[in-house]
Amino acid sequence: MDSHIKKVYVPMTETGFYILLCLRREMHGYSIVKEVERLTGGEIRISPGTLYGSLGKMEKDGLIRFVKEEEKRRIYVITELGQQVLDLEMKRIERLYASMKEAAGYEG
Repeated sequence: MDSHIKKVYVPMTETGFYILLCLRREMHGYSIVKEVERLTGGEIRISPGTLYGSLGKMEKDGLIRFVKEEEKRRIYVITELGQQVLDLEMKRIERLYASMKEAAGYEG
């Protein structure tokens, strides 16, 4: 993974994180929006402008790829590079969570 990708995507925005998380299986934009709402209990709602801007940037940077078009919907999936970025971010989140738990244990 080149330094540009790491610099741009780590740490990730919640939007970017959830898009890559969803695209571990093939999905189109509306499915991503609905899945993110489901995963977050409706707390995160990705607007169409944000979603399609993110998809375009991620596709250009090689994190996702266009698979096919079905009923005028573009289907995407995560690439190997995208999975590497997602794995890096998940490890970062796990580290943050472990640090939080440890710090909370020392306080109480």
